[in-house]
Amino acid sequence: MKPMSIEDRLGVNKFAVDEENAHIKVDTQICRTCTDKPCTWACPALLYTVSNGELKFDYAGCLECGTCRIICPRPGAISWEYPQGTFGVHFRYG
Repeated sequence: MKPMSIEDRLGVNKFAVDEENAHIKVDTQICRTCTDKPCTWACPALLYTVSNGELKFDYAGCLECGTCRIICPRPGAISWEYPQGTFGVHFRYG
């Protein structure tokens, strides 16, 4: 059996996105002061990117692991809570 790439593995999951209430909020003003931006390499779903020097984030594919809030060196830059109700990631296997 051929090993699955991270993209293939993430594609197996289902995401119920709450379009009105993001469970992660990023303060880009604070992020501008961060030179290392560890969230861009620590997020297992690769949701944090830098474009034109600006941090971008897409919470729709979040695995809800909390890595971003733990690794962020800037207090208050990332506020994170579990999605409400039936929203968020639904892990599927097979």
